[in-house]
Amino acid sequence: MTLEQLRVFVEVAERLHMTRAAEALHITQSGASAAVAALESRYGARLFDRVGRGLALTEAGRVFLPEARAVLASAAAAEQALDDLAGLKRG
Repeated sequence: MTLEQLRVFVEVAERLHMTRAAEALHITQSGASAAVAALESRYGARLFDRVGRGLALTEAGRVFLPEARAVLASAAAAEQALDDLAGLKRG
């Protein structure tokens, strides 16, 4: 599992549409689909049900979403801490 896969999952989960999520992330639709498929394949859990042209979170997706958001928030906090330290070294 990569941070990029988590970012894609969260974006798709928030929009419930693969193409719109891909556009928001500035990646191709196939790249977004591949990221979600890699997560689903690696963990053997379907995260989305395909509904017409849109998506719906499965139970596994609903459980995973807050965890994915928490990991991304922690990664952002870690990045900010390093940025702050780099600022101290320059100042």
